[in-house]
Amino acid sequence: MLDTFYKTPKKSAYLLILILAIFATLYNGILPLHGDEAYYWMWSHDLQLSYFDHPPMIAYLIYFSNFISESEWGIRLVPVIAMSISSLYVYKLTALISDEKTALNAVVIISSVLLTHAGYIFATPDAPLILFWTLSLYYSCRAIFEGKLLDFILTGIFLGAMMISKYSAIMLPLSLIIFILTKRRDLLLNPKLYLTTIIAILVVAPMLYWNYEHEWISFLFQIDHGSSDSFTIQPWLILEFVSSQFGVFTPVFAWILFYYLIKEKLFIKDEKLYFIALSVVVILLFFLYKSFYVSMAPSYSAPAYIGGAILLSIIIKKYELKKSFAIGLSIAIFFTLLIRTALITHLPELQRFMYKTEDIVARMYTYAQEGDKFYGAHLTTAAYIKFYLPDHPDTDVAIDSRYSYYDMVRDENTWHQNGLVLCRNDKREAELRKYYENVELIDTYKVCNKRTFYTYRVSNPKQIEKK
Repeated sequence: MLDTFYKTPKKSAYLLILILAIFATLYNGILPLHGDEAYYWMWSHDLQLSYFDHPPMIAYLIYFSNFISESEWGIRLVPVIAMSISSLYVYKLTALISDEKTALNAVVIISSVLLTHAGYIFATPDAPLILFWTLSLYYSCRAIFEGKLLDFILTGIFLGAMMISKYSAIMLPLSLIIFILTKRRDLLLNPKLYLTTIIAILVVAPMLYWNYEHEWISFLFQIDHGSSDSFTIQPWLILEFVSSQFGVFTPVFAWILFYYLIKEKLFIKDEKLYFIALSVVVILLFFLYKSFYVSMAPSYSAPAYIGGAILLSIIIKKYELKKSFAIGLSIAIFFTLLIRTALITHLPELQRFMYKTEDIVARMYTYAQEGDKFYGAHLTTAAYIKFYLPDHPDTDVAIDSRYSYYDMVRDENTWHQNGLVLCRNDKREAELRKYYENVELIDTYKVCNKRTFYTYRVSNPKQIEKK
């Protein structure tokens, strides 16, 4: 059976991608929506050139998936399609610089690791980032090494699309610049390179214009969000980030990849492998540096493992690491299946911000009266209230919270109205009394002894003098 699998590598790779896409679509329909996903779904009903929290691509893609279904599985078609196309181009890029059997191994690797399976589930800006990162990597490789005009044009389009997906996308253009300056300075005299740059800027221009119109508010938020006022190095945060990379890409795969990147000095003697290696190392080093001072989520470095899977499959072939590959693959599949199963069987522990959200909103709705406005005490709570309530009424955040999309679109004159407020984990009576004369706790709902939700009825808004 294994011989047949590798006898037709292209067919096997495509079949594997298809099977995983079908499985992910069915699986995603079981899981309730995460608050962040509801927040981005809300954006898809108010399309803008950009948003406070992130660039707009995730909203645009969810907008199109809404035509198919606005259920959980429908919204999550965005990550399923994004990851599937990304896997397809992992195959194509590996085959371009190596051979089809090695390309199949790259798809097997990327399809087995936990990081990829998380990517198949959540409709967040990481999904379009991974999609357009992979497309940019593939077409820029073709453009640089084959020189065709169409590849330069497509590179510009996909680099621009990547940049309006998530701001960390800047790491790939940076790696391309490093490659050109260190290996292919002749491209600086090639008009096609500047055409690529112009096209990418044109795609990004609306997002830049939005930021300009809003005093660069989104850029400033992201800089502050991922930074620390103190430059005190915190070793435990570094250890947390490094260990998380071994977790999401599995210990064996991560060890092999990092070991040979160091041993081969980024494969600097082989232009194509060096090109891929830079796409891995630049983003990993950037977030490693950031982890000296602030906590970095494992997903931040996810794009590195597009090139990482490609390089790993080539390393395995070059050094004949068949046994290590088998062990690494077994570990990857075991942990992926373990977490996939646990998400279904141990919902309260693992679905901290997802478990029973629909039931929680439905219970709050039983107290609704005609004319009520619905509020959350946090932006994600407000978002999933909107998603799960009948007819998806407008919602808002009732108390002072971190600045968000809600602050940018609300009418301050009609912000606080009579209605219901849903709070999770903490009572918010004192904060609500800043805005309302009457605040009454009408329901306390404990979910599996893990989280407690409080529903308040609020009325008689106070006249707050605006600063």
